[in-house]
Amino acid sequence: MNQAALTTPITPQADASEALAGLLKAAGDPLRLQILQVLAQNSYGVSELARIFDVRQSGMSHHLKLLTAAGLTTTRREGNSIYYRRAIVVPGQPLAELQRALFSSVDQNHLNNAVAEQCQAIAAERAEASQQFFAANAHKFRAQQDLIASYPVYGEQVTQLLSNTPVKNTYLALEVGPGQGEFLPILGRRFAHVIALDNAEPMLEHSRAAAQSAGVSNVEFIHGDTTELSAHKVLADCVVMNMVLHHTPSPADIFKDLSNALTPGGALVVTELCRHEQDWARENCGDLWQGFDPADLTQWAQDAGLEDGQSMFIALRNGFQVQLRQFFKPYHR
Repeated sequence: MNQAALTTPITPQADASEALAGLLKAAGDPLRLQILQVLAQNSYGVSELARIFDVRQSGMSHHLKLLTAAGLTTTRREGNSIYYRRAIVVPGQPLAELQRALFSSVDQNHLNNAVAEQCQAIAAERAEASQQFFAANAHKFRAQQDLIASYPVYGEQVTQLLSNTPVKNTYLALEVGPGQGEFLPILGRRFAHVIALDNAEPMLEHSRAAAQSAGVSNVEFIHGDTTELSAHKVLADCVVMNMVLHHTPSPADIFKDLSNALTPGGALVVTELCRHEQDWARENCGDLWQGFDPADLTQWAQDAGLEDGQSMFIALRNGFQVQLRQFFKPYHR
């Protein structure tokens, strides 16, 4: 009998067993379980995670390698940096049910106070960097946006999507990050009252000027971010967010904030870049993220208690693609 005949063939069952063993090994460490819990809320680089958990960067890299090999985390490149996030569970895939059960159990744990404080500190630093960029570049915001996707490119389609978005009432609409204020007149004509929210005062000045020029008088301007909506007792029938999410430090938290600010039956309309590899946008346009996969927005919306609606996609000549998404807050959660 030759040597080849003695070789044990690799069967699908063996592959499945190896995958299961890898997942169980990756999950069999308290620190790695905490990492999975943190990555459910945001994407972080190795150095940021090392800072959050107060461990050496080399040790953190080892933990992330195991988690990624087990399919529990995924990576994405942002400029010269690699960011990690928790993997999206794909129904029907091997070990999907076990992965979902693991994530559900992890999310029920209490997050260590020191870990939570570091996460908040990193989010604050990201937000501060974004605010500084827009404060310094508000005067050339339109030119920067034109490099990627100017309002005329998607404005008509967003208006059409909004007109096809059923809402129970038309009392209050909220626009997050109104930019130059181009969309405020459209909201002002459909809703009795409109709130424009922006964390950069210079950008709000542009929005005020645009609303005044268009004769829109039912807009209230608030300087702040989505974490302050509850303090302002905002409960909107519709929320619009055009080309804002890739500037925010924690997109998943934005969805949760906006879900809490929606009335039952209310709608969230999001215009956002699809994932791209043109990293010059980070420096020239103040982008924190190079767009998002549609599945990312769907997952964040589901985690925030929102249901998926219609989707539209616009391919641009400069290589970018824009996604227009519609989400709804159910009447009963």
